Amino acid sequence: MAFDESISEYLSLDCTLGVFDGFGCTHTITVHASRLLSVESLRGFTIGNPLECEKSIRGSIVADHLASLPVSDARAIDDDFPDEDVAAVTSLSGWRMYFDGAANHSGYGIGVLLISPHGDHIPRSVRLAFSNQHLATNNIVEYEACILGLETALELGIRQMEVFGDSNLVLRQIQGEWKTRDVKLRPYHAYLELLVARFEDMRYTHLPRAQNQFADALATLASMIDIPADATVRPLLIESRSAPAYCCLIDDVEPNDGLPWYHDIYHFLRLGVYPEVATAKDKRALRQLAARFVICGETLYRRSADGMLLLCLDRASADRVMREVHAGVCGPHMGGHMLARKIMRTGYFWLTMETDCCQFVQRCPECQIHGDLIHVPPSELHALTSPWLFSVWGIDIIGKISPKSSSGHEFILVAIDYFTKWVEAASYARLTSSGVASFIRSHIICRYGVPHELISDRGVHFRAEVDTLVQRYSIRHHRSSAYRPQTNGAVEAANKNIKRILRKMVETSRDWSEKLPFALWAYRTSFRTSTGATPYSLVYGMEAVLPVEIEMGSLRVALEQQIPETDWAQARFDQLNLLDERRLRAADHVRAYQRKMARAFKKRVKPRPLHVGDLVLRVIRGLIRDPRGKFRPSWSGPYFIRELSPEGAAWLMDLDGNQFSEPTNVDQLKRYYV
Repeated sequence: MAFDESISEYLSLDCTLGVFDGFGCTHTITVHASRLLSVESLRGFTIGNPLECEKSIRGSIVADHLASLPVSDARAIDDDFPDEDVAAVTSLSGWRMYFDGAANHSGYGIGVLLISPHGDHIPRSVRLAFSNQHLATNNIVEYEACILGLETALELGIRQMEVFGDSNLVLRQIQGEWKTRDVKLRPYHAYLELLVARFEDMRYTHLPRAQNQFADALATLASMIDIPADATVRPLLIESRSAPAYCCLIDDVEPNDGLPWYHDIYHFLRLGVYPEVATAKDKRALRQLAARFVICGETLYRRSADGMLLLCLDRASADRVMREVHAGVCGPHMGGHMLARKIMRTGYFWLTMETDCCQFVQRCPECQIHGDLIHVPPSELHALTSPWLFSVWGIDIIGKISPKSSSGHEFILVAIDYFTKWVEAASYARLTSSGVASFIRSHIICRYGVPHELISDRGVHFRAEVDTLVQRYSIRHHRSSAYRPQTNGAVEAANKNIKRILRKMVETSRDWSEKLPFALWAYRTSFRTSTGATPYSLVYGMEAVLPVEIEMGSLRVALEQQIPETDWAQARFDQLNLLDERRLRAADHVRAYQRKMARAFKKRVKPRPLHVGDLVLRVIRGLIRDPRGKFRPSWSGPYFIRELSPEGAAWLMDLDGNQFSEPTNVDQLKRYYV
């Protein structure tokens, strides 16, 4: 950026780095240098525009970048956790901010990284050039980084955010846990409190330095760059290249003259002539390559390592041989590498036979529709936000259960609160949408209030009267995509646990409906790994008294029997007053547990990038009857992707233009090659 001499209060310099990741997304890194000449201008540097140098800039490049990334209320739901009762409670609106500062011999720099709910990364990097006039310490640099992040978030219209940093001092002082005794930090702390007051809700998490590497790298970048005041810095684009440069060069300059690949070798062996444009290096390479070829009559052969002569084929002949060996009368539809070796053992050769065989197998329709199912997840774990208890409920059905219970019941309707893991369930002989609506009204709404969201599958039991009920009470009803139980993972895990408890409780295998209340009691009073507490304690603020405590006389029961009723009532009031604190601790425990599960899940992720208009195949599930029986394919299609959501839901259309009304999750799709 050109230096503007008309600005007398401070000097500023910006450098914008545009980063293109492997998915085609562009991330902008703004490096901003400021030199303040007065104490009053200590807060003078704000978000820099890389195209102009002004004292105050509204509508920065970061805001322009986010303008094309609207935040949708629909959140991806994926609770495929290894633990049996993982819930999904994440941070507020989904925005996260990471900040860090760097101080070294080259100078001082600060870095901020904002991550949107959809995973878009918004990095900022600022160089602090006022250290010559004003003393800068490590704590001051950390305060500067945190303030930069909050200012950027406010300019982008963010009012709910989770803040991550490796400075324990800054985070503690923001929350009021530590006093700000350093005189140099008090102005920063006062300004920081003004910024925090403009947010609706914020949460703070301390990270080890090793887990804050992105922000640390941004801060180090700014601290190491010393840009002259009269310099002009152009935007620097960093791209990702998946192939060596010489491969791109070969693809660009290789002529397509219709001649076979062995044309030059044949003419050299037959006539001893080189190509007209061949250099000395090309001639030497041709001589070395032709040493393993021989002409018999008018036909060119390649001499293999074992002395066998392999017939050299042109492109048309090679395609015919691959098609016959792979999918002919005796073709076993083997893999690409095995196909190349079988063709070579048959007595044929061309230079790119292994690559061509792999690409041919990849495009084979039969191999694609009969291919193995893909069990590797295509995307990272997405969690559902549950702000408080009884706000988000998941509901599902167990059944038909065989044998029937003694009362003729065959179904169990299960609902779970995503925050506390509290479970409600009831058994039915016959279940319809009216029965589900009655269950929601009596077991959820009348007991715990109207929920904000309800999650279910797309079964017919959750339509008709259920739709009428949720519309009447303005409940948001999320339906998972077909054959996607991970979307409602918490209730699926509860189903598994209830069935396990009932299986061990029943005596005659027909009294399971009578044992259901006891199974629910056992579940509600059991410790949940994800919350670090029992569902009963999170709902009522105390642990339930078990029958064994009455029979054996536990210390807790004995003490309660000895204290006066007024003292017991006061103790109960104290427990209720501290209940919110216990629930907040449980929410923090869930977030930490989710991060742990997300890290483990991320190790198994293998991206499958899909785009609108791509041809894909869809998994055929076992519930679909097919007359071909065991010989039916594993995949159906191909289909066009007509719409694709950021959360991983795809709406398909067949080749005749018929559109599917229900979405399909991308982990049930794979690309189709033609």
